[in-house]
Amino acid sequence: MTETTDPVRPIRFDAGQQPDGQGTTTTKQLYADPTGHFQAGFWSSEPSRSEVTYAIDEICFVLEGTVRLTDAGGHAEIFRSGDSFVVPAGFKGTWENLEPVRKFYAIHKPATG
Repeated sequence: MTETTDPVRPIRFDAGQQPDGQGTTTTKQLYADPTGHFQAGFWSSEPSRSEVTYAIDEICFVLEGTVRLTDAGGHAEIFRSGDSFVVPAGFKGTWENLEPVRKFYAIHKPATG
């Protein structure tokens, strides 16, 4: 008996992909596992600042732009094109796009019990 699996699919950055207008973001999910606990995709946004509380684990790879993450204790980290980072579930702080940002992301959503 032969098992079938999904084929490997390339994910390519589309430099023409732009946010959806006035300061909004574009999110394009490119993959989700059958359980919905793991997802990956592309995200872009214009400069903005948001207070965030993460209920998921997310790994980000910045394709373009600059992001500043500041935790609730005031510690800030800056990530630029070519950088990758993990935002763990439970993170509380501020996410700032200091210029237009484009990234690939992969998230893990813990099972709710």
